[in-house]
Amino acid sequence: MHVLPTISTMFIVISAIFVAFGWYQIRKGNRETHTKLMIAGAISALIFFTIYMSRTIFQGNTSFDGPESLKLAYHIFLFFHITLATVGAVFGIVTLILAFKKNWIRHRKVGPITATIWMFVAPTGVVVYILLYILFPGGETKPLIDAIFGL
Repeated sequence: MHVLPTISTMFIVISAIFVAFGWYQIRKGNRETHTKLMIAGAISALIFFTIYMSRTIFQGNTSFDGPESLKLAYHIFLFFHITLATVGAVFGIVTLILAFKKNWIRHRKVGPITATIWMFVAPTGVVVYILLYILFPGGETKPLIDAIFGL
């Protein structure tokens, strides 16, 4: 079992669960619970990102080792996931800043968009994990740190 990818994937799923429950709580008018759940979701996403980036820098990313006929579809799907995750992360940061500044008008506009994006990021991340580590385990690529320093 690939420990770090499994752990990081678990954290992105946990993050999405916190966001979903947080969204539900604010719809019910429970601001305090909403705040706690959303902060827990943000921390879980940050833990995911820290593990993912550490692994990318020091171990490298796993290459897709599935059938040639699926490589294009996989890479398009991966691009979609990475784009969504990047946009979701930026929206997440903006949403948190708006909340901490108590800019509730903008927070209420941006928050649902952020949560919706995140509800697509987590499942697509799980699909990438399943493709790379369960269905078609691939080989490791060169660690980013080695590529940077020519090692």
